[in-house]
Amino acid sequence: MLTRITALLFGGLLLLLTQPILTQSTPDYTCSLTKPCTLGCWVCGMGPTFCAARNCTSECNAKSECDPGWGIEWSQASKCPLNVCCSKFGFCGTSEGFCEGKTVSSPQCPGGKSADQRTIGYYEGWNLGRSCGRMAPEDIPLGYYTHINFAFALVNPTTFHIEDMGPDTAALYDRVSALKSKDPDLKVWIAVGGWAMNDPGPYRTTFSDLAGSTTAQDAFFESLITFMRRHNFDGVDLDWEYPVAEDRGGIPGDYDGFVTLVRRLRERLNQTGKVYGITITLPASYWYLRGFNLNDIEPYLDWFNIMTYDIHGTWDSTVKSIGPYAFAHTNMTEIQQALELLWRNNINPGRVVLGLGFYGRSFTMKSPDCLQAGCEFTDGARGGECTGTPGVLSAAEINTIIANGATVTMDEAAAVQIVTWDSNQWVSYDDAVTLKKKLDYANLRCLGGTMIWAIDLDDGTLIDALGSDLSREKSVLTSRPARIPDFDTPWEEL
Repeated sequence: MLTRITALLFGGLLLLLTQPILTQSTPDYTCSLTKPCTLGCWVCGMGPTFCAARNCTSECNAKSECDPGWGIEWSQASKCPLNVCCSKFGFCGTSEGFCEGKTVSSPQCPGGKSADQRTIGYYEGWNLGRSCGRMAPEDIPLGYYTHINFAFALVNPTTFHIEDMGPDTAALYDRVSALKSKDPDLKVWIAVGGWAMNDPGPYRTTFSDLAGSTTAQDAFFESLITFMRRHNFDGVDLDWEYPVAEDRGGIPGDYDGFVTLVRRLRERLNQTGKVYGITITLPASYWYLRGFNLNDIEPYLDWFNIMTYDIHGTWDSTVKSIGPYAFAHTNMTEIQQALELLWRNNINPGRVVLGLGFYGRSFTMKSPDCLQAGCEFTDGARGGECTGTPGVLSAAEINTIIANGATVTMDEAAAVQIVTWDSNQWVSYDDAVTLKKKLDYANLRCLGGTMIWAIDLDDGTLIDALGSDLSREKSVLTSRPARIPDFDTPWEEL
C-alpha cells in the first residue's frame, strides 16, 4: 500500500511541474538557478538534467533513490531494494508509473494442493488473562493444525538468554507441547520476539544487538537450545519487527546481520543431533520488507511466514498518504502485491506460508450514511467484550455481533467480509467463504501452507471452515471434551 500511494504522490507532484499556468491557490513548484525549491529538491528533479554543472535548478548535493540510467554518481544506489522498479525520475516503486508496463510473473499451480502441507496456528500465551473468550492449551482444536507456534518468548537485552514474557505465560509452555502426546504428527515451536519487543523500551534494540555480535549470538543459541529441550519444542520462529527500520529501532547493519544470525543458528542447531526448524516472519509492506536480505537468508530457513493481515488499521489516520479511511486489513489485491515482492527475488513459493487472520480490524465510522470500504472513520470501533481493545475484534466476538443482527456485506474484490452494526461500527474479517478464496489462492500460487493469527481468537468455526477445504482429514483429538471455555471460570482454573 505504501508503494502504491507513494507512486500516486510522486506522479501527482511531477505532473504539476509540467503545468505552465499557476493560479493564486496553486503551490509554486517551479525553481531556477536563482530560485530554490520551496518543497525540497526532489520536487524539482534530480540527475544531470537538474544538477549538472551550470544547470542547477535544485540542491545539487541531493541524490535520487535509484539510478534510472543517468549514472551512479547522481544516485544513492544502482537499483531499488527488492528489485522493484526505478522510475525515470529516480524513485522506487511497483505501480505503472514506476514500472512502465513491466510486469511480475507469479507462480502458477492450477488445481494444486500445495498449501495442504502445513497449517500453522499462533497461540497467544497471554490469552488466559482475558476476562472471557479464553482458550486453555487443552482446548486447542487438534487435527487440522500441523504446527503450533507459542507466542511469545523474549530475548534478555543484557544476557541475550531466552526470557519469559511473564510467569503466567511460562506456565503454559509444557501444557502446549504436551498436546503432541495426543497428536503425534503435531509440531510445537516457540515464537521469539513479536511487535511489542521492538517498541520503545529496554528490548527495542535487542535483535539488532544480537545480529551484530557473534558473542551475543552464542549466548542466545545455548539458552535457546536448553529452553527448547526443557519444554519439548521442535523449532523456533524469529519474529523481528523489523530489521533496518529506524522507526522500529533498526539499523542498516541489520540487513546482513540477520543473515549471519540465522546462518549461525542453523549451524548450531544442526550440531544438536535433533532436527529443529527455523522460520522468520515477513511483513506484507515494501516499506518494511526492504530491510530483509531475502535471497541470502532463505537457504537457512524452513519457510517464511508472511503476515498478510494488519495491512490497514486505525494507524492509517496518521499516514498522510492514506488518511482516516476504512479499508479491509486483509485483501486479495494487496496480498498479490505483497507476494510479488517475493517473486521479484525468485523466492521459492513452497517456502512461503500465507498469513490469515482469525480476527478483524474495526472502526467507528464518521457517518452512518457512508459504511463502505474507503469511507472515513473517526477512531477504532468499541473494544470487544473479551479482547477489550478498540480497533480489533476476535472472530468469536464478530460471530456474536453477527448473530445479534449485524449487516454482512461481501467485498468481492478484496475477498473479505464487511460487518456493520449500531449505525457506525465497522469491521473487516474472513469467514468460511473468504478463507476458502484465500486458500484457493495459496494453492494457485504454489505456496507451502497457511498460518493463522491466532488460534485462541477463534470459537472453533474458522479452523473447521479452513480445514474442511484441506485434502487431509481432521483427527478428532483433544485431551478433554471439546467445549467453548466458560467465560465465568477464573483463568487460574483453566
